[in-house]
Amino acid sequence: MSRIYVPTTNAEQWAQFLADPDKHWRQGHSARTLAHSWQEAAGFPSEVARALLPTFPGIELLLAMPEHKVPLPGGRAPSQNDIWVLARDQRDLISIAVEGKVSEPFGPTIQEWQAASGSGKEQRLAFLLKLIELPSVPGMTRYQLLHRTASAIIEAHRFNAAHAVMLVHSFSPTREWFSDYSAFVALLGGNATPGSLVSLGPRSGVSLHMAWVCGDATYLSR
Repeated sequence: MSRIYVPTTNAEQWAQFLADPDKHWRQGHSARTLAHSWQEAAGFPSEVARALLPTFPGIELLLAMPEHKVPLPGGRAPSQNDIWVLARDQRDLISIAVEGKVSEPFGPTIQEWQAASGSGKEQRLAFLLKLIELPSVPGMTRYQLLHRTASAIIEAHRFNAAHAVMLVHSFSPTREWFSDYSAFVALLGGNATPGSLVSLGPRSGVSLHMAWVCGDATYLSR
C-alpha cells in the first residue's frame, strides 16, 4: 500500500479512491455527499466541530485521508475508512475514523459475517475484541461498527495519539440505522445521543470516544 498521499482540490477527485466509483459515486449517496461536505469545509464541517469541541477544546484538523485503508489481521480486506482524520486539541493528538451514511446500513451483522465464506475470521474477531476490550459481542452487532472503531484505535497507536474517535456522519433526515449505532455504544458502556460525543474510557491504552453527527442535508443534492 502506497504511503504517498496527494491533496485534493475538489470533491470530485475523491471518487478515484472508491473500490467501485460507478456504483458508489452518485448524487444523494454517502460517498459523494460526504466528500462535498468535508471538501468545502474550512477544517471540520460545522456540525462535526460542534460535537467535538466540548471534549477537545481548540481542536484542529491536521490532515484528512479519503478512503483510508487500515490493515487488520485475518483475511486480506482492510478496514476502509470513508475518511480518516488526524487532529489535535490544546494538548493531544486525536485519531478519527469517519463513517459516512445516508440510508445505507452498517453492513452485515457479526452473525452474517461469520456465516459468509472467507478465511481468518476467528483470528480477526479475536483481535478486534481484544483491541476494543470486549469479552464478546451479540451476533446482531454490526461488524462494520466493530472494525471501524478498531481502525481508529490502530491509527491512534501508529501516530501516538492519546484519543481515538469513531464518528458516524449521517445525512439521513430520519437518522436511519441510529438504533444499531446506539446498541453498539451501549455495549461499550455508553449512552448515544445524536450530535454529541460520548467518552468510553481507555481501550488498549487509548481514550475511546464515539459520535453520531447529523450532516447538512443540502449536500444530498451536490
